[in-house]
Amino acid sequence: MSITKESELIGMQKISEVVATTLKLMREHTKIGMSTKELDEFGGEILKSYGAKSAPYETYGFPGYTCISVNKEAAHGIPSEKKILKEGDLVNIDVSAELNGFWSDNGGSFVLGKDIHNHQPLVDASKNILQKAINNIKGGVKIANIGYLIETEAKKSGFKVIKNLAGHGVGRSLHEEPENILNYRVRTNRERFKKNTTVAIETFISTNSTMAVELNDGWTLVGNKGGYVTQHEQTILVTDKTPIVLTGSNGIWS
Repeated sequence: MSITKESELIGMQKISEVVATTLKLMREHTKIGMSTKELDEFGGEILKSYGAKSAPYETYGFPGYTCISVNKEAAHGIPSEKKILKEGDLVNIDVSAELNGFWSDNGGSFVLGKDIHNHQPLVDASKNILQKAINNIKGGVKIANIGYLIETEAKKSGFKVIKNLAGHGVGRSLHEEPENILNYRVRTNRERFKKNTTVAIETFISTNSTMAVELNDGWTLVGNKGGYVTQHEQTILVTDKTPIVLTGSNGIWS
């Protein structure tokens, strides 16, 4: 959305702080032996305590308050009592919500406990590439150029990008224009970031796959060639200098 008055900025700051705090507390709460359903309900209670509504639940009828993807799941993992978290699991939590007509989105992947499966390099690449991408965004920058940066940095680290998952505009709804802030360059895309707009920038960095495919449950996405995928996401306000990271308190970069 385009921020045209102070009340809109305050609205975006409030909901961004809510989803950032929820993500941070969920990450800290994640324990070996816990089910993803238990973790999701913990997050749902935090959102309710702020008067916020889960975006995937409200908008799409998603069977959970948050998306929790584990190991081979790339995105949109359904919280389940049967999914018990183990040492070394690659866990992704994605939290998006609405408050007073404003929407914000953030997420992050991390290794639970000891990194016995060597997932940390993939996690670090995703985090670092997101930070570099965001630091290069300002009003007038081509969206395609940021996609090129993400893919180039992934290749330098020995990884690939998922090409059919993308960042997006956010504000008055969960997904707005620009709808496809992709992790690679589409040369024909001449669209540019606009000053004073709010967008969710997210990296999808993978070991093997370049596309995400949906499982029979109608939600969960996995890589088309297997392997692992990490995602990190921040909602930002585009300026004519370095963007303001509205969800920065989630701690995904620390």
